[in-house]
Amino acid sequence: MPARLPSWAWVTGLTTGAIAVVAVLGVQADQGTKPTASTSRPSTPATADAKPSAEPKEKEKRADASAVPAGSGTGRRIVYSLDTQQVWLVDASDAPRRSFEVWPGTVDPDPGTYTIGTRSEATTGSDGVDIEHIMYFTAKSGVSIAFSNAVDGSSPPPAEGRQTGGIRVAKDDGEALWTFGTTGTTVRVVE
Repeated sequence: MPARLPSWAWVTGLTTGAIAVVAVLGVQADQGTKPTASTSRPSTPATADAKPSAEPKEKEKRADASAVPAGSGTGRRIVYSLDTQQVWLVDASDAPRRSFEVWPGTVDPDPGTYTIGTRSEATTGSDGVDIEHIMYFTAKSGVSIAFSNAVDGSSPPPAEGRQTGGIRVAKDDGEALWTFGTTGTTVRVVE
């Protein structure tokens, strides 16, 4: 029978491990390491500044995340930027009410103006993930493109070798998008 370690040894080992993990996360935060696709991205209020974890080039693009992209139309609409992977919910007075990052699928919609068509409360995505708040607005190359959020709040990387049109959002953002994006709501996709 192997020798048992005293309880103080276990506590010391667990504490040392926890300190090491916190140190690694602190170094990553200082270096601006981007989160992986499986981490939750917090929503950004329309007045928030750029995210500190963005790469230098992305920082320039997101210098003013509250500003709705130029050329994105007027009136009440959902604006989706392909370059910054950002969505804005814009009210009828052209004021951004909410802004947040998204995880796109492997098939991007073409820039243009669309409308929310079919909405579905819940289903299983083409990547096998249980999703909710699905709002379809176009199709490309036979792939339906829609906003949705994973039921468990995660957003795994797109399934390898599959074409997916799901534009995933964080769970709270999915609820806000579902409330805002009723059938017929304009979706403006910009570069």
